[in-house]
Amino acid sequence: MDGRKFIEDMAKGTYIEAGSDAHRYMHVMSQRALRYTAEINGKYHAPEELKKLFFELIGKEYDDSFGLFPPFSTDFGMNITVGKRVFINSGCCFQDQGGITIGDDCLIGQQVVIATLNHDQTPVKRGNMTPAPVKIGNRVWVGAHATILPGVTVGDGAIVAAGAVVTKNVPENTVAAGVPAKIIKTIKE
Repeated sequence: MDGRKFIEDMAKGTYIEAGSDAHRYMHVMSQRALRYTAEINGKYHAPEELKKLFFELIGKEYDDSFGLFPPFSTDFGMNITVGKRVFINSGCCFQDQGGITIGDDCLIGQQVVIATLNHDQTPVKRGNMTPAPVKIGNRVWVGAHATILPGVTVGDGAIVAAGAVVTKNVPENTVAAGVPAKIIKTIKE
């Protein structure tokens, strides 16, 4: 299995059986991600060097407008896409096998978790997984300690409140808060 085929399969929501080629590939890629995140998190890096490491981790073209405060954790890395002027604060944990897309001008708060895999609910199949991408629109602010679950889309201009657990799509220009998150406000432009 190669990276391009794996990412294509994940975008289709292809079911991953424990022990399959895709599952073994995930483990190989997690070792790669661990090497990069150990370097990112293990010592001080000047901002330019930190950005370079991050874009090597995700396999995308370098963007000087990006900002990151470590530590940062991911278990795949190659299925993260970030727009222009994105800032990711410290302690974030991204499970990106299913795909994470973050639009332009987004602020990701401290210790945000973004998950893109669900394990099978059947106990004897619990090691199997289904991917579902997370898409975050432009100008989104995700507050500290929020969790965004697989398959969620957060619309442009939305705010995910601190500590929210987002299980459903968030419409543009709204505020989602609570566990599970509910829309509590519309943002006027």
